[in-house]
Amino acid sequence: MRKIYLIICSLALAALAFAGDVQFRAEAPQAVVAGNRFSLAYTVNQECKDFRAPEMPDFNILMGPSTSHSSSVQIINGSVNKSMSITYTYILVADNPGTYTIPGASVVVGGDKYTSNSLTIKVLPPDQSAQASQGGQSGASKSSGSQTQGATLNNADSKGTVSGNNQLFVRQIISKTKVYEQEAFLITYKLYTRLNIRDIANVKFPEYKDFYVQEIDLDANRQFVPEHYNGMNYNAITLKQALLYPQHSGTITIEGGSLDAIVVERVSGGSGNNIFDGFFDSYQDVKKTLKIPATKIEVMPLPKGAPKSFKGAVGTFDVKSSISTENLKANDAVTVKLSVSGSGNLKLMKVPDVEFPADFDVYDPKVENNVKVSAAGASGTRSIEYLAIPRFGGEFDIKGIELSWFDPKTKSYKTTKTPDYHITVEGSTDQTQVVTTGHASNKESVKNLGSDIRHIHSDAALREKGSGFYGTPGFIAGYIVPLAVFILLLILLQKQARENANIALKRTKRASKVAVKRLKSAAAFMKKDDKNHFYEETMKALWGYLSDKLSIPQADLTKDNVRETLLAKGVDSAVIDEFLNTLQDCEFARFSSASDESLSMKAIYGRATNLIENLEDKL
Repeated sequence: MRKIYLIICSLALAALAFAGDVQFRAEAPQAVVAGNRFSLAYTVNQECKDFRAPEMPDFNILMGPSTSHSSSVQIINGSVNKSMSITYTYILVADNPGTYTIPGASVVVGGDKYTSNSLTIKVLPPDQSAQASQGGQSGASKSSGSQTQGATLNNADSKGTVSGNNQLFVRQIISKTKVYEQEAFLITYKLYTRLNIRDIANVKFPEYKDFYVQEIDLDANRQFVPEHYNGMNYNAITLKQALLYPQHSGTITIEGGSLDAIVVERVSGGSGNNIFDGFFDSYQDVKKTLKIPATKIEVMPLPKGAPKSFKGAVGTFDVKSSISTENLKANDAVTVKLSVSGSGNLKLMKVPDVEFPADFDVYDPKVENNVKVSAAGASGTRSIEYLAIPRFGGEFDIKGIELSWFDPKTKSYKTTKTPDYHITVEGSTDQTQVVTTGHASNKESVKNLGSDIRHIHSDAALREKGSGFYGTPGFIAGYIVPLAVFILLLILLQKQARENANIALKRTKRASKVAVKRLKSAAAFMKKDDKNHFYEETMKALWGYLSDKLSIPQADLTKDNVRETLLAKGVDSAVIDEFLNTLQDCEFARFSSASDESLSMKAIYGRATNLIENLEDKL
């Protein structure tokens, strides 16, 4: 009874904890075809009441709301996990093409009212005629041959091109075909299909020469969605999107590309005269290669008469500036911050200059970019910090920053200037300590500007005019010292080589002694009937002998290079085969329970001893 009570309390506590996280969401397709049914579902993860659906005047409600419940409880090691959901489902149909918004629904959970998300649904027009649909199906059956040739169609509305046939093709959609230099335009690649695609492979997009490229991140879980194009409805998916910035004027060609679409097609298995023919149909994968055609972009040069403060910025921008302080001490740092926000080629804009007083030490500006790239363009903020250090006290003026850019919308240059700053510096000229906390600098050292006139020393040694460095002791030493260092290094290297050779020679000479020592250790394990350690020690003796004798690291020893090396040294192939077979038998006997006398520890030990003696004679 007590256990049941504890379980009920745990479930109640879990329910109370779960009630704090209410999720209420609406789901429906992004796009539907006019006249076709689709479902609209509202799901809440708590017990609720007073569900109220929004008004949907643009849709006909065929059924709903139908309510379904689901719940589950898991108790694992005393931990209770409970989940449940209530779903309200409608079946809708829209008659008129267009884009419509369905407001959120509402429910009451625990006395609180919750509202779901709203939905935007695009209603596509139906295919132009049933004849076009039948013709498309006929074309699909005829296209089940080899590769699809890339036929190019022009679309003036979207300023794009397509490749393929009317059942499967790729569109290359360009937002603008005539732009200014450094003006961004969007390029999109979409795959359209009325067939059943299983996979997309070998995608090759252009390299975009002569363009600065900013890729747009697409949803990794994106799916095919219905889309109406040229009077027909397709399943479409976006393959790639990018912003392109032309780097020079003139006609620039965007090269073509290609991709392979793996299409599932039905193969008829009957004669066509029987009602059961469809029962014998099978399916096969057909590869169709789609070509992405090349495109030309007309790039106009920027108008003449650009202001001196033009730094290559193209777009629409807003400029602001600020200063860290207007009252400071000599040798303290002052920072002027410039903020350029807007949309355009922010990352390509050159850093404008700031005119600091002549007695200021000026450091390289620090640049930070916070730019987001989307199909609407690149927008964000570019922050530039200018660090300077005044060396003297006094009153100083820092002139405002003038910045110009070209606005493609108005086809004109815009110029703005930030305000001037007047700063007061306290201190005298003999202060030399510098404070630059938190800012990177390219200065190698800080100069002592307070005592720039030095005492002239008069005890310097003079040399008669015409006397040179040639023949002096320093000249001779310049030849002798490097030569002596070279000879010394040569002697050390030769000594090192001899020592290494001696080490290899010593290993070769003591190879048999080390192997015999290991075989004695194996014999001790054999007396103890310790099979695993016996075979392990025997294998170490054989491999170790070869490693020492042939001067090959054990990690590099293989049966192939052992055979080649021993054959090159004149060892009989029969001896080599016996050696390799013995190693193989050791491996087998170590993990086998076989009672074969040829694999007994005594037999293996005798074979290993004889092999080392024979190889020692040959090598």
